[in-house]
Amino acid sequence: MKAMILGRNGQLGWALERRLHGLPGLLALGRDELDLSDPAAIAAAVESARPDVVFNAAAYTAVDRAETDRDAAFAVNARAPEALAAACARTGAILVHYSTDYVFDGSKAGRWVESDPTGPLGVYGASKLAGEQALAASPCASVVLRTSWVYGDHGANFAKTMLKLATERDALRVVSDQRGTPTWAGRLAEASESIARQALATGDAAGWLGERRGVYHAAAAGETTWTDYARCVLSVAQTLPPWAGRLKVQAPQVEAIPTSAYPTPAKRPANSLLDCSHLHRTFGCAMPDWRGDVEAYVRRLSAA
Repeated sequence: MKAMILGRNGQLGWALERRLHGLPGLLALGRDELDLSDPAAIAAAVESARPDVVFNAAAYTAVDRAETDRDAAFAVNARAPEALAAACARTGAILVHYSTDYVFDGSKAGRWVESDPTGPLGVYGASKLAGEQALAASPCASVVLRTSWVYGDHGANFAKTMLKLATERDALRVVSDQRGTPTWAGRLAEASESIARQALATGDAAGWLGERRGVYHAAAAGETTWTDYARCVLSVAQTLPPWAGRLKVQAPQVEAIPTSAYPTPAKRPANSLLDCSHLHRTFGCAMPDWRGDVEAYVRRLSAA
């Protein structure tokens, strides 16, 4: 498998590169190596490398900043995937792309399925939805993995922020009326590799994946809120170095607050729960419960 990864410096791109590091000819590019606002540069990169599969983990993810930086968000999240899909279609490469629960408005009571009507609440979600639509309109053999609340072993994330704040502050107030599932980037990398290998094993990757092209939900199982997510992180950390004895806020002391008490420029969906059964039925990829991965992640942070 000759693979190209875009977005190597992000949480998911970093996880993909670690997952695929033994592949001969693996090419991982970050923003310093490839300008995603330049469709010609994107096309040239794909046509030069001639990969079997492209994993597009590059994204504009500054949800609040996107509200005043619309052009940049759409350049990376919509126009870049469109150019990438066109290049993949020309070269015969298959494409694995990533999207977000933020394409939904969060109003549904149960889990979102792929066929549910979209309705992004902000610019970030709208730009990611435009990227999905660009791939749907392209002849490229592609899958879009919609995920939620992603965290990884590289870079900043919610868990690291909670651990830092719990050693600095005497109180933590965390939103409790948004539901979702923290999804470890390593699980997404695992599912992505599995899909690509299944396609390539057929000898006609583009044909096989073309028959299965579309959007798939890919997030951890179970459900939680940001409040209980924070409590989970602190409950594991409070017994481990370097946090044991240093946390000013213990897990039960995390205060639950409504979203209205923590206003942000961009609205977030109240319900980000995704039904991932379509992914499992089609590709056999099962996503485990969020809690086990979060607990293991905190233990890795402790050992680092």
